[in-house]
Amino acid sequence: MAVLVATGFAWNQMTRLENSITKLDGLSLGSGKDGAVDILMVGTDSRTDAQGNPLSEKELAQLHSGDDVGTNTDTILLIRIPNDGSSATAISIPRDSYVDVPGIGKTKINSAYGSSKEERREQLVNDGMDLEQADKESVQAGRDALITTVANLTGVEVDHYAEVGLLGFVLLTNAVGGVEVCLKEPVSEPYSGADFPAGRQTLDGAEALSFVRQRHDLPRGDLDRIVRQQVFMASLAQKVLSAGTLSSPGKLGDLENAVSRSVVIDQSWDILNFVEQLKDLSGGRVQFATIPVVTEQGWSDDGTQSVVEIDPEAVKAFTAGLLGEKDASGQTKFRAGDYTVDVVNTGTVDGLATNVSKVVSTKGYLTGRTGNETNSTTDSQVQTASTDNPGAKAVAEQLGGLPITEDKTLAPNTIRVVLTDSYQGPGSIDDQGPQDSQDAPTSEPAAPPAKTITAGGTGPECVN
Repeated sequence: MAVLVATGFAWNQMTRLENSITKLDGLSLGSGKDGAVDILMVGTDSRTDAQGNPLSEKELAQLHSGDDVGTNTDTILLIRIPNDGSSATAISIPRDSYVDVPGIGKTKINSAYGSSKEERREQLVNDGMDLEQADKESVQAGRDALITTVANLTGVEVDHYAEVGLLGFVLLTNAVGGVEVCLKEPVSEPYSGADFPAGRQTLDGAEALSFVRQRHDLPRGDLDRIVRQQVFMASLAQKVLSAGTLSSPGKLGDLENAVSRSVVIDQSWDILNFVEQLKDLSGGRVQFATIPVVTEQGWSDDGTQSVVEIDPEAVKAFTAGLLGEKDASGQTKFRAGDYTVDVVNTGTVDGLATNVSKVVSTKGYLTGRTGNETNSTTDSQVQTASTDNPGAKAVAEQLGGLPITEDKTLAPNTIRVVLTDSYQGPGSIDDQGPQDSQDAPTSEPAAPPAKTITAGGTGPECVN
């Protein structure tokens, strides 16, 4: 849904879509007065379509979803778009993020919807409502709980809500004729149905669903799964942006059918005005990020569940940074989310690059390459393609006033922080105490620079 509305879906098709899409009333939403239009896009494991009709046996067979019936939200995206429509950042929230859910307490964020829905359903049944009606009535409680949970976590007022079921993912992929992805290694994982060779390949809807749902047998589990989702969405956006897709009546009709059958949005969302606002948004200005994570190997308070531990204050700073620093007149000087920051440790202090990278990410910068390398640099510094780069100046100031040096080999939106043993700023031993031990050994060369995932470029990023 985000791809379609953000890429100028043909106007007459949008008018038809506006009349056919399912809309929800009564949700607790904001007004965009905080400087951005913020959209919560949720992927559910629903076995019904947007109108609540059960899926056919053939459709269910494509989903590889097993027999479990629930309302987990395994994909949670907060799409932050400044009011000027100049960029869009889709921020992934890991499904196992350990958060406070209103009325429930501390739990994984993917259960906020389902747990709140079930609690309300049980209450309605106890009050005498029949099961079918109680099930329908309780859905709004689940949606509102998730909206409030995301708002509390990110400090962002959610303005619009979009929900996509598993079927919608399949239909949208098929509507554009498949989506190209790239894998570093072949995979064969039965739980998700993922069975693919290495390299670039075009997936149909059912294959794509297996591709983005796999989390078993991945080095970083759900975090690698999120990367897959992001590169897939970037590739899908490229496909929708292409003239061959937007100029084909058949494909536009398939897209309309896919959206109207499987997507629900809030009643107050004026899609036509929204598309007009974003008509000049380019693929390179549509990017993907993940909220800062303390560790993906945390534990729940009762010690019974493995969770993703997060720092809510760091998450709030990150999302706020996507709107940019303002000058005295209120104009945007730069947006932290437009820059990727690599941090390399050239000294002997274990974990220094990891700690400093975490410090920088709290301001909304995208995390790039983090590790150790050996070179002739004697002083800690911030390197950038141009010393006039406002993002680099802000990073240098944040890290205690590091000098800025020019390196024209760097991309304009990449900032490189080089650390030596003399570094004493935020994230150093003096500032943070004992360091993490997550950096590579000093004798090993640093890995190739990480790339920011955007909807621009010439092909899909190869991933685990």
